[in-house]
Amino acid sequence: MFNVRIKKIDWDIIKLDSDMRNRFEQQLRLGQLPIEDTYIPVKSKNALDELLSALKEIYCNKQYNEKIFSILEKHINSGKKKTGRKGMDLWSIFVLAQVRLCLNTSYDTLHNLSNNHRSMRQLMGIERDFGFEIIEYEYQNIYDNVSQLSNELITEINTVILEFGHKEVFKKKEDTALHLKTDSFVVESNVHFPTDYNLLWDSVRKCLDTVYKFLEKQEGHKGWRKMKNWRAEIKGLMRELGKASSSGGKKKEERVVRAAENYLKKAKAFLKKLQSEMPNMAQNNEQDILLIITLEYFIVLAEKHIDLIDRRILQKEKIPHEEKLFSIFETYTEWVKKGKSRPNVELGKKLVITTDQYNLIVDHKLLSSTEQDRDIVIELADRLLNKHKISSWSFDKGFWRKENKELLQLEIPNVIMPKLGKRTKAEETEESSCTFKRLKNKHSAIESNINELEHRGLDRCPDRGIHHYIRYISLGVCAYNLKKIGRQILKAKRRQLDKQRIRFSAVA
Repeated sequence: MFNVRIKKIDWDIIKLDSDMRNRFEQQLRLGQLPIEDTYIPVKSKNALDELLSALKEIYCNKQYNEKIFSILEKHINSGKKKTGRKGMDLWSIFVLAQVRLCLNTSYDTLHNLSNNHRSMRQLMGIERDFGFEIIEYEYQNIYDNVSQLSNELITEINTVILEFGHKEVFKKKEDTALHLKTDSFVVESNVHFPTDYNLLWDSVRKCLDTVYKFLEKQEGHKGWRKMKNWRAEIKGLMRELGKASSSGGKKKEERVVRAAENYLKKAKAFLKKLQSEMPNMAQNNEQDILLIITLEYFIVLAEKHIDLIDRRILQKEKIPHEEKLFSIFETYTEWVKKGKSRPNVELGKKLVITTDQYNLIVDHKLLSSTEQDRDIVIELADRLLNKHKISSWSFDKGFWRKENKELLQLEIPNVIMPKLGKRTKAEETEESSCTFKRLKNKHSAIESNINELEHRGLDRCPDRGIHHYIRYISLGVCAYNLKKIGRQILKAKRRQLDKQRIRFSAVA
């Protein structure tokens, strides 16, 4: 008898727009391997094994299992009927989302792991014994289901995971105070390096792509037989301007001005033609209307960047920072300079994280474009002091403000917040004390936490749109905490094995 792998298109499992999703199939199917028996090597220090170890412990703990599933049901099953075809199990969706961020991997790799990694499949509850039909997921099925998890859902689940880690794994007592560290870093968005002339090309390119969709739908539409020529000429002129700007030599400024004039002339001619042809584009259904809206959006962006190039190069005007756009796709992207030599500029948004003595992230907040590190200290303190008892809290100089430190010292015994700028004699005495130096030195541990968090996916977000960007960050924080908890679980099991080995060798 051969173990033939059958690709099963089972609508009971992969139907996305189903009316009902189960927590998990309580009764084992024929040949199904129990989740509780998932084998995870105790000696392993692999990131995936550490994550699976934490997920297994949570699943086997009835109290936290109930909390996790209640949150998943509240957010995913809300407003859906309890009849109809079953969708992917809630537990499988949660496991897949955490594996993706823990390994900082793509959906393609996640798809491969979900169908071939035995331990992961058993933890998901879909692995079967030899000889039984094997359940496999389609790529689109995984993508659509993992996308169901919202930022609010993940934030609630992370609160439960923190509680589980503190109480069940690190054995933190109720009266034990936390030693916190806070710092910020940039989570980059998935954009290329922006210049006004390549953003103009992006806008024109998307206009051409949208027109092409109209031509595919409406046969016989005239006026665009030179579409390829428009694309090639505008792109060539954009490259000429870029080459003139980046090169040196005599009369560089004249070459840049000439290249900019040619580029803008062609771009304006294209927009003029586009606006004259738009009334001829039939709007027969909702899809056509959406295409028109998309076209109008990119026309506005093209006009904006034509104006910026004209003002910057031809009129020699300095463009105010708030007028600039750093991506026409990920419009939330900010130009962040943190005073580092490498990289000196990062494109994304600043994320503030707070970790405790167990290296778990107890809080995270994405800063808006108008907020600086020092602006969110009081809000952060209000949030954490309502939940935890805090013994010490360290920051870097970017968080310093006199009011911040004074208010924190009313509630927290040790506030480590080095002053930004010249210090008074009293401040020098405080910052040279043994306690201050010791806790300030310990603050550097958060740099290690940030580095590992970037390996959990938060170096660069591949997802599109601000809502997916925010959700991706929450998933990364959750995956980081689970991995840290799993590492501690495996470490405790290794210590237990070592004790048993010593005991047996002593008896022998």
